[in-house]
Amino acid sequence: SFCWLIFIDGNEIKVQSPNNLGDIALHITYIKNFASGVPLWPENPIYIFSNMRYPAGTDLFNSLLLLVGVDLIRGLIWAAVVASAATCFALYRWGGSFTLAGFLFNGGLAGFQVLRTWKFLDYQGEPTMAWKSLALSMFVTQRGVLYALPAGLLLLYHWRAKYFPTRGATFQVADPAPRKLKTCATPLPFWLELSLYATMPLFHVHTFMALSIVAALFFAVGTREMRKDFATLVGVAFLPATFFMWTITDHFHASSVLKWSPGWVQSAPGEMAMPFVRFWLWNFGAFVPLALLLIGFCVARALRPNERFTITAHPALAFLTPAVVIWVLACLFKTAPWEWDNIKLIIWAYLIMLLFLWSELIVLCPLLVRVAACVALFGSGFVSLFGGLAAGHPGFSISDRGEVEAVGAVVRKVPLDARFASFPNYNHPLLLQGRKVVMGYPGHVWTQGFDYNETEKQLSAVMLGAPDWRDQAQALGARYLFWGREEKANYAGSTRVWEREAQLVASGSWGAIYDLEAAPAGTQSPGQ
Repeated sequence: SFCWLIFIDGNEIKVQSPNNLGDIALHITYIKNFASGVPLWPENPIYIFSNMRYPAGTDLFNSLLLLVGVDLIRGLIWAAVVASAATCFALYRWGGSFTLAGFLFNGGLAGFQVLRTWKFLDYQGEPTMAWKSLALSMFVTQRGVLYALPAGLLLLYHWRAKYFPTRGATFQVADPAPRKLKTCATPLPFWLELSLYATMPLFHVHTFMALSIVAALFFAVGTREMRKDFATLVGVAFLPATFFMWTITDHFHASSVLKWSPGWVQSAPGEMAMPFVRFWLWNFGAFVPLALLLIGFCVARALRPNERFTITAHPALAFLTPAVVIWVLACLFKTAPWEWDNIKLIIWAYLIMLLFLWSELIVLCPLLVRVAACVALFGSGFVSLFGGLAAGHPGFSISDRGEVEAVGAVVRKVPLDARFASFPNYNHPLLLQGRKVVMGYPGHVWTQGFDYNETEKQLSAVMLGAPDWRDQAQALGARYLFWGREEKANYAGSTRVWEREAQLVASGSWGAIYDLEAAPAGTQSPGQ
């Protein structure tokens, strides 16, 4: 899928996945914006009077590739393919082939509709489904995950190997006799462990939250050595992690979105809402009852009489506890404007549980039971993954390549700090050149916590040529106005007064750009 992440078909720029239409366009905006030479951390290219409110570390990396001469499309594909290999390695190191299959083929009951239709389709991609294919809905679309998944999994693997030494495939304590924790050679040096953890906010805030919950619980219930190590890790990481959080939240001006919202999307308004039992069984299928059985089994084993409980003797329970906390947090609180984005937390609870679901429960069963469990857990996801990949065969168009290149040639002559009034869309040629607009796609603006209704009204007044259009443009900080295909279609009733009262900068088959602070040639500028 990543080999066809984005490609050129004739004069069109296309993506393979329909889930990626808006996401890849936003990432191209950030990459081009970084590469244009703007100061770090840049102003927000998709909304006025703010700095970029997005953990765009992966896009910053791709902008560096662009600056050293790597083609944009080639750089996006290279980064994705390398990250895929790293994620595959990290998944296998963390939980073996079972966890790798769980990531690729996560699902519930929806995919089993193939037994009725005999068609491989992305049944989990339906608007009513909350637990969508992780590979198609997250890994392909959300570029921060390309760093967060392999880095986060390696940290979990490192902590497991360091504090819960194992022998063989099952999680037995290597030497249960000593009273003091016996550690093995650590897979990661401290400087790398620190780097992966401290930089995580720049790439993926939800992963940073999940890892911090694991670290906090290990500190709270761990051995003296664990407390010392995690206190050192978090203490040293505090300043750089805080700096990155300060950076991506517009110097902490972004309002907090942590809000009581029980039920995840089950009780939120929208197509995903369902009755409790139906929601969890339809979306997660066999996973939820098996996970509950696993937790009960591990708790019962830890509470056996005449046995002294130590965290190092029960690694499954040690990891399942933060996994449950993460899952409960995601089901009780909204951590982003869109409730569905809590899947970025749920994925970590899911991946942690998968390892122990196999090692502590399924592997102990007879072969036929193991096969049945794998089919129940992964059958729906298998159908949906390959059905989703097939659905994107012809590709989905983002933009006209000639139009984007023509606009790019023109705006190179326009100051980098200039902001344009234009129609708010995800694939606007200005955005695909990394230039700043008054307002980008409303869905993207909303997910960054902005209340854009008043701004949208002011922008419409400018684009429709209202009597106070010039005052509104100044209030929005718009120096230039773009009038192209989207603007003509969405502001058909415009008076286009700027054609008489503003200076034409450039025009072509793609449209025209006007300087709102300069008068037409041969006349005085406004206010002179």
